[in-house]
Amino acid sequence: MKNLKFVTKILHNKFLKEDPHGALHMPIYDNVAFEFKSAEDIELAFQGKKPAHMYSRISNPTIENFEQKIRIVTDSLGVVAVSSGMAAISNVILAIANSGDNIVTTKYLFGNTYSLFEKTLKSWGLKAKYTDLTKGSFVEGLIDKKTKAIFFETITNPQLEVADVEVLAKIAKSRGILLIADTTVTPPYIFNSKALGVDIEVLSSTKYISGGATSVGGIIIDNGGYDWSKNEKLRGDVKQYGPFTFLKKLRREVYRNLGACLSPYNAFLQSIGLETLPLRVDVSCANALAIAKFLQKSPQVKDVNYPGLKSSKYFALSQKQFEGKPGSLLTFDLASKDECFKFMNKLQIIRRSTNLNDNRTLIIHPASTIFCEYDEKLKQDMGVRETMIRLAVGIEDSEDLISDIGSALKR
Repeated sequence: MKNLKFVTKILHNKFLKEDPHGALHMPIYDNVAFEFKSAEDIELAFQGKKPAHMYSRISNPTIENFEQKIRIVTDSLGVVAVSSGMAAISNVILAIANSGDNIVTTKYLFGNTYSLFEKTLKSWGLKAKYTDLTKGSFVEGLIDKKTKAIFFETITNPQLEVADVEVLAKIAKSRGILLIADTTVTPPYIFNSKALGVDIEVLSSTKYISGGATSVGGIIIDNGGYDWSKNEKLRGDVKQYGPFTFLKKLRREVYRNLGACLSPYNAFLQSIGLETLPLRVDVSCANALAIAKFLQKSPQVKDVNYPGLKSSKYFALSQKQFEGKPGSLLTFDLASKDECFKFMNKLQIIRRSTNLNDNRTLIIHPASTIFCEYDEKLKQDMGVRETMIRLAVGIEDSEDLISDIGSALKR
């Protein structure tokens, strides 16, 4: 059947090889090595001339099944599942850039991503150029012959800034560079990266996809639209691998050598989590909007930031880009850091914990947690205030969450 919807595609995705016992879920192949019938077969497999699983750090049936599910629902060229969202970002950058190259991005990034660019990869020779990605002219002005990509988050964490993806895609295409999107806050169910011109998508499957913070993982998606002959590092392989050049670079070198592989057990958990992704996204996004509207009416709250609010300057763009569901992450400001801590400590249902898109609603004070390693000036540049609270909304009953927040604000 053609034109199947998101969940139907996931639930009725056929295994690449028929299971001998007729299992409906791909079994967990939690083993390391795989036997071959002959020396000739194992030689062909290692040479990449015969598809086969050799060693679970490189490929594994359970992980492959998870990758195929993601590939089908995203209509992408190929998918590589890795051990975490940070592994997804680092694998991509190391595959497409050399020492001395640069990427154009923003300081409005997840704290660990900024640290990866500014500390880990900077010493390796990668330069990150920071600008306002909502202004196309600023982005264009930073691109030079050594620029390999524009890197952005679809909704920045925790600033909740939304760039126009089609504008960024047009710039990237005109200059022959990659557009790389971190879509952790807006997973495939609500964001069609391929349709909007994104070349490479990375996300932490730990979040929405895992189905309630059951496991850590990351995903790299190649949408198949980039001409790899335009990338200096990869153009030598284009004649042999064509559109699969990037995926081959990952599989046969970067991903293999870095060893940041997803475990088969985590792949199994995330395959199950993927089946209920739309149900959980719909509820958490609706809850986030209800809470944001409640907070807007609270006299103790100085400011509320959620792209789903009509008062947000990103409202129209978010409705267009994210199917009317701009994630379940919101921030709000109280009078001081002390007031933030007092409020958080009074909560009875909402958990003080750092994660996104758990089934539970989680709360943190970003400046003192995920951005604590940065000085006050840099925090200011990154849009992280001492008065800001980040709420990652879950799937509880919205009335209970609002009651918990209201009670904590009044005490």
